[in-house]
Amino acid sequence: MSEVTATLVKELRDKTGAGMMDCKNALVETKGNIEESIDWLRKKGISGAEKKSARVAADGVIAVSSNAESAALVEINSETDFVSRNPDFQNFAKNVSEIALSHGNSIEELKKATYLESEKNVEEALTDLIGLIGENIVLRRSYLLINTDKNIFSSYIHGQVSEGLGKIGVILSIESSEPSDKINELGKQIAMHIAASKPIAISSDDVDPQVIDRERAILIEQAKDSGKPDNIIEKMVEGRISKFFSEITLLEQTWVIDGESKVSKIINDLEKDLSCKIFIKDFKYFVLGEGIEVDKKDFATEVAEQINN
Repeated sequence: MSEVTATLVKELRDKTGAGMMDCKNALVETKGNIEESIDWLRKKGISGAEKKSARVAADGVIAVSSNAESAALVEINSETDFVSRNPDFQNFAKNVSEIALSHGNSIEELKKATYLESEKNVEEALTDLIGLIGENIVLRRSYLLINTDKNIFSSYIHGQVSEGLGKIGVILSIESSEPSDKINELGKQIAMHIAASKPIAISSDDVDPQVIDRERAILIEQAKDSGKPDNIIEKMVEGRISKFFSEITLLEQTWVIDGESKVSKIINDLEKDLSCKIFIKDFKYFVLGEGIEVDKKDFATEVAEQINN
């Protein structure tokens, strides 16, 4: 059995918001496995256990670029927010997002792409920028949507620090037989909705089966505590799975603009208005610093380190 250390307990507490002893008990029960411990806490209904660890903040920018052929999303991290407002840093981020329109299929491909009209590639230009600014800068991830038919691209930047640069970035691909200004406007609104509601899939058919199985297992354990018979528990779980889909899938989510309709209804209403079909083909959003573990220090520690240096 893995040793349950104070460090493990703290990590689980930071991820879930649960109490110290609850975290320790969960780790003991799961032999020190963090992910299983999170599930254990949720099954027990312990407050705060659903808190997402992937929302840890880090600095830098999300950059978005698009044209008729493609849309690209890039995350570039810096050590401080001060650097994210540096004109040289921002110009680099904008340039890289435009280069990603042709080379954004993978971060490695993007790094090897030629940087503007120079003889250097993006990675070499990044090294120069680090030397100029004097702070570590990381080209972390990219995502590319390519036009394969009658696609319309929409995008949205939240927490904008400059044109096309911000804290949350969304790109969206819509297919329609009758492109129009109304569909373009809908695309912008859906991109804003995605930034606010953060769906993980377009519809329930697109959700990873492992995600559904994991949620179902948790819901079954929770329902068993009610003491109801198995046939009632099954209905309870299916009802909660439906609610789960309404929270995580774009088409089933409540439209943030009116707070009442489903996104699917908003699309259907426009289809009737324009007498055409509208399909959400793909989307992607980046939240700045998502998943990056940040070592948080108190002010006194930072001052002491500065004095020692």
